[in-house]
Amino acid sequence: MFLGLLLTTMMAVEGPEVTPADTTTARSFALDEVVVSAFKTNKYDLMPASRSALSARQISNQQINGIKELTAVIPNFYMPDYGSRASCPVYVRGVGNKSDGTGIGFYVDGMPFYEPLSFDTDLGDIASVEVLRGPQGTLYGRNAIGGIINISTRNPLEYQNTRVRLGYGRYNDLRTQISNYTKLSDKFGFTFGALYHHNDGAFRNSYLDEKVDKMNETEERIGLYYKPAEDWLVRLTSNFTYSDQGGYPYAPVDTETNTLQDISYNRYSSFRRLISTNGLGITYTGPVVSFNSQTSFQYINSKQGIDQDFTTVDKSFVENARHQNMLSQEFTLKSSSESRYQWVIGAFGMMEHVDRTVDNLSPSAGSLSHTDYCVPTSSLAIYHQSTYNIWQGLTATAGIRLDYEHAKTKYDNLKLKAAPFTDGYYDFTDFAPSATAESFESSKDFTQVTPKFTLQYLTTENNLYYVSVTRGYKPGGFNKSFSTKDERSYEPEYSWNYEVGTSLNLLDNLLTISADLFYIDWRHMQITSTIAGVGNITTNAGHTDSKGAELSLIVRPISGLQFTANYGYTYARFLSYEKSETVSYTNNRLPMVPNHTLSLDANYTVNPTGWLDRFMVNVGLRGLGRIYWAEDNVVSQNFYTTLNAKMAFTKGIVTWELWGKNLTDTNYMAYGFKSSTGNYAQAGKPLMFGTTIELNF
Repeated sequence: MFLGLLLTTMMAVEGPEVTPADTTTARSFALDEVVVSAFKTNKYDLMPASRSALSARQISNQQINGIKELTAVIPNFYMPDYGSRASCPVYVRGVGNKSDGTGIGFYVDGMPFYEPLSFDTDLGDIASVEVLRGPQGTLYGRNAIGGIINISTRNPLEYQNTRVRLGYGRYNDLRTQISNYTKLSDKFGFTFGALYHHNDGAFRNSYLDEKVDKMNETEERIGLYYKPAEDWLVRLTSNFTYSDQGGYPYAPVDTETNTLQDISYNRYSSFRRLISTNGLGITYTGPVVSFNSQTSFQYINSKQGIDQDFTTVDKSFVENARHQNMLSQEFTLKSSSESRYQWVIGAFGMMEHVDRTVDNLSPSAGSLSHTDYCVPTSSLAIYHQSTYNIWQGLTATAGIRLDYEHAKTKYDNLKLKAAPFTDGYYDFTDFAPSATAESFESSKDFTQVTPKFTLQYLTTENNLYYVSVTRGYKPGGFNKSFSTKDERSYEPEYSWNYEVGTSLNLLDNLLTISADLFYIDWRHMQITSTIAGVGNITTNAGHTDSKGAELSLIVRPISGLQFTANYGYTYARFLSYEKSETVSYTNNRLPMVPNHTLSLDANYTVNPTGWLDRFMVNVGLRGLGRIYWAEDNVVSQNFYTTLNAKMAFTKGIVTWELWGKNLTDTNYMAYGFKSSTGNYAQAGKPLMFGTTIELNF
């Protein structure tokens, strides 16, 4: 079925390898679904959370290929699709950051991803994706001030299949994929998969007369699963991704008419990334206690080249190169007995080393700024959460986490000069050192305690009511670009999140209603600004708040037919933000935060008695807006909608799909920013359509 998702304030479920109580799963076609719940959840639905979950069937029905396409499908979830794979900011309830660091935790099979440029991953062959809204720092810690994204893959000991997909769409969009899940014995299983994606691009640079956003990408993964005893599972996984793409179809904005002009700048801009992620998970699930160990290592090598002035004048071209290694270890112990008291305790450690080089070339001025930037970071944390069933369905949860982080930076900048040149080619030997070089070393320590308190009541009819108070925290850091000494680093940000919610199952599960209200009191918010010729700079704003609501309605009038409506409202503003002595943004709206997110879905899935084995039709409307792009609130995108649709016909092992996105060819801004040279924005993706053949063995 086209199911939208369960946008709910519902309870977490027992894990790690069970199917959660996802009322949006199509019961008649759910036998092949293996939805993995996070290990840190407790038994007996004793830990409420504002949770949205999508199974593999739902992801396929909605033709969701990447995580950015969850925007508006999940209420108050916004991940703008712009720039390149390097541009992956995530906002939940207005909490997030568009540059280095993120306010949202990201996990794949329990492995943490801390660098946002690794977030934009393929969702074509996973078991489930879930989003927990609101601070999750008690259990997940670092950068979880806004929420958590958990992606889970399938276990070949429980799911066996071979799948081949071949798809083709507008703009020469070619997508091929193969995956296999094999159970060799009761103890051994393995999985492998590979994907290739090519796209010619939708946007043209009028000055260079070529497409801006061409894409070539490949992804491979393997997994080895070993079950030495009934209660033990050992999982070794490895994932490799390589992307080579153009990007940044940014155009000047006419602020009088709020419309985009032509894309026109003189240098081709691109982004390449190589990501290798490896994890070793060891899980014991016992009758009294359960244990999980997660060891993770991630390597990132990326290079970005960007015409940073976005004009035909050869003014500023920047190359950013990054080499990053991250090693983390987490141990978690939790109760799994029949007791009314449940608990989770754990420890986490991480070491990260980032080396960057930034070359800022100004051909027309004959200057080059070369920067080497090294940032090693280490962190330690311990956490505990207790849940107690006070009386019948009344349960209380209290949690606390202690985080310590140590960050260092070594910064070396060399200014070089030469005669102005216009051919675009240069060599370091053409330059001579100037007198304005700069070098320094610095370090910072961050320590924070994050508590959580929740009270919930679950009726005998499985209707849920809850209230919660949670502390949010995100550590500070160092900027790789800055104009003054004060901008070399930025401080931590803090929040208190207050929430009340309910989830109701009515009319014998024919109708599900989920709703919540939230208020976030946010201090020292980290906000990023763009300065042409310098780059993105993160600073701390003053006092900010965000308040809003989330609502989900799921109606199942007859077998095979489902309607889903999901809505999120966020009102986020600067309560106090004095940018300078002459510039005040107090009472302005926060940038990059949609006022409204809306999804309306209808799905009809049947098993015909004739020649076809299965027929599915899926129609979805997505709405976003109003969105302000910068703190001054000058340029914005009004509320807009896009229409998507998909049909699938299955006979035996063959499925044929027809799909379309933005069928109304709605014209909108997908992203905007303010630079020292003016306001710029990127148009949203135009009408896309295509077809896919899938084989399942």
